Amino acid sequence: MSTSEQAARYAVVGNPVAHSLSPRIHARFAEQTGQALSYGAIEIPLEDFSDGIRDLQSQGFAGLNVTVPFKREAWELCDDLSARAELAGAVNTLSFMPDGSIAGDNTDGVGLTRDLRANRVEISRREILVLGAGGAVRGVLGPLLEHSPAGLTLANRSPEKAFALARDFDSLGNIQAITFDALGDREYDLVINGTAAGLGNEVPAIPDSVVAEHTVCYDMMYSVNAATAFVDWSLARGAARAFDGLGMLVEQAAEAFYIWRKVRPVTAEIIQSLRQA
Repeated sequence: MSTSEQAARYAVVGNPVAHSLSPRIHARFAEQTGQALSYGAIEIPLEDFSDGIRDLQSQGFAGLNVTVPFKREAWELCDDLSARAELAGAVNTLSFMPDGSIAGDNTDGVGLTRDLRANRVEISRREILVLGAGGAVRGVLGPLLEHSPAGLTLANRSPEKAFALARDFDSLGNIQAITFDALGDREYDLVINGTAAGLGNEVPAIPDSVVAEHTVCYDMMYSVNAATAFVDWSLARGAARAFDGLGMLVEQAAEAFYIWRKVRPVTAEIIQSLRQA
C-alpha cells in the first residue's frame, strides 16, 4: 500500500450502531488485502436517513453498509439495484458512483449460505424451517431457495406477513408459510432463526419437536462472548449442531468488500480471531 495513496472512506450506518463489529472486520480485510481504506460506524437519526446518506455521499464516502432499521429505506433511495437486492426488497450495501447515482446490493443471503457451507451444512435436498418474516428473513430467502432445498417452511407468530412473504418467493422453489402454533410434530433438517426474539435473549415460541438428533440449528443473531439463547435452546433439545450468525456477519461483509474493492478476503481466520478475542 502506497503511503501517498488516498484512503477510500467507508462506514456502517444504523441506529444504534456503536456496537457494530463491522469496523473491526473491514480493518482486518484491508490489512489482509493491502487495501487503502478507512471504515467507521455512523449513527443516523431515525427520521433523517435520506438526508444523512446524501450528506455522507457529499463528504466523499465511497460506500456504506446499512444495518437496522434502514435497509428498506436504503432500497428505496437507490438509483440502481442488483437482482438480489431487488428480490430482497432491502439493501445493506451502498456504492456511490462517479456520476452521483447510488447503487444498492444485498449481501445478507449470500453471507448466510456461505457460512452454512463453510460449516459443512447441506442446504440442497434438505427440509428447512425459517423462523420469522421480517426484513432479515426476506434478505436470505432467495439465496436459500437457489440451493434447491427439498422444501422451505416459513413460520411466524402472526400469519399475514409470512403468507405474503411466501407468495413473493414461491416462483423460486418449494416454499410454504405457517404459524408457530401450526408447526406440530414435524422435524426439520435445518432450522434458521431470523426472528427479533434474540434481541431480548429470548427464543421464539416453537415446539421442541422441530429439532431432532440430526437437525442443524442456526441463529442469525450473533454473540462473541457467549452462546445465543437460540443456540443454547437448540443444543438442550438434542440438535446435532448449532451456530450463531457471526460467520454470516463476516461473510456478508466480505461480499460487500468485494463489491467495493474487487478483492475477496479470506474469512475463516477472521471469524476465528473474533471468536478468540
